[in-house]
Amino acid sequence: MFIRTHRLLLRPPWPEDAAAIAQGLAEREVAEGLARAPWPRDARHGAAAEGFIARLEALEPQPTFVILSREGDDAPLAGAISLFREGEDGGEDGEEEGGDGGGKRGREWRLGVWLGAGWRGRGYATEAAGAVLELAFLGLRLPRVVAGCLTDNPASGRVLEKLGFAPAAEGGRGGPARDCNVPCRNVALTREGWLAHRASQVEMHAA
Repeated sequence: MFIRTHRLLLRPPWPEDAAAIAQGLAEREVAEGLARAPWPRDARHGAAAEGFIARLEALEPQPTFVILSREGDDAPLAGAISLFREGEDGGEDGEEEGGDGGGKRGREWRLGVWLGAGWRGRGYATEAAGAVLELAFLGLRLPRVVAGCLTDNPASGRVLEKLGFAPAAEGGRGGPARDCNVPCRNVALTREGWLAHRASQVEMHAA
């Protein structure tokens, strides 16, 4: 599946993307925001990128895309974005969630996105996530999507607010690039909430 937005192309990762993905994972700021990115920076990033691409074929359908900029001639890889099931037997908060609007129980759908350092501050994360949420709520008809950001990353928090996410719970999260857990802000967006938020944005632009 390919998704075109005003400035971006979202498409599934290909094996030839491994080097660019590895370069992104090797950035400390990217790795610190990811729970399972390898650290310290070394050759394991290449293996992690190749494994990430290979695992997609073995998983149940979970929309995962690389983010390519369409503002130049060569469509460089700016980052990645995905919707993925969280947990095998239940979400973090144990609530009932059906990924297909009435399927498996207790498994939250989570939105995750990262951008390389040279691509931040352009609104790419908001643009890519908006397109993937449209797929989630209109195409897949998911009832709810959750997300999270570290509290020391306010830019990610602002992106989630722009998309209509509302606070759900506070928590903590660590990873190989962090020596300890850090506060994390968890948010959620229901299909009804997304439809209302989208309608309000349309009205605002029409005014």
